Amino acid sequence: MGFQDLLGSPMLIGMIGGWEIPAIIGAAIILFGGSKIRDVARGLGAAKKEFMVGQAEADVAMERARAQARAQAEAAADDPARAAGAPSQPTTPPPTITPPVP
Repeated sequence: MGFQDLLGSPMLIGMIGGWEIPAIIGAAIILFGGSKIRDVARGLGAAKKEFMVGQAEADVAMERARAQARAQAEAAADDPARAAGAPSQPTTPPPTITPPVP
């Protein structure tokens, strides 16, 4: 089994451990420098925070939609005409505007 075969294999994750993790971190510090790694870590933290805020907003919107759908279903169960798709209140036609006569 060659190195190229290991790259696509999920076994590669199981093979990293022990001293390999500190060695990888040390190599990253030597290659990129400490300040660059701190900047990357800050960026990852900010991205995680933004993701969590977006996820919370999506959860709130989903809960609102559920509550609205539940309320509509309950109203339709109480009013059979609404369940059939008929409007609950009569609609009035929009006002007509006549063009001015020159």
